[in-house]
Amino acid sequence: MPSTHTLERFIAMVERNAHDEAIEAFYAPQASMQENQGAPRVGRDQLLANERKVMARAVSIHSRCVRPVLVNGDHVVIRWVFRFVWQDDSVTEMEEIAWQQWEGDRIVAEQFFYDPAQLTPQPPPGASV
Repeated sequence: MPSTHTLERFIAMVERNAHDEAIEAFYAPQASMQENQGAPRVGRDQLLANERKVMARAVSIHSRCVRPVLVNGDHVVIRWVFRFVWQDDSVTEMEEIAWQQWEGDRIVAEQFFYDPAQLTPQPPPGASV
């Protein structure tokens, strides 16, 4: 079960948009991530590579935890709101629920639940549609 201190450090790292650093610091080597009902990605190295690929496509990322964070033993539920500005100035705003399973101070499994329609980038502000 993660301590409150550990969870707050994890959330703070994500909120300062150090998503890749959070994976390195808080995910177990064999950790998995799953998007909705898709096939999970397995292994911290693969999770890290995927996160860095997404981050490289973005000009800016804004991440915010919507509290409260729900904790029940080794299970943690976090509601996130993200805003990505991509290199073409399009914008993706999304909200998701992260369902995490922890072992001590490491995440071993995480599944994200969100509306996939949110993944469609919107034109840059002020662009004619």
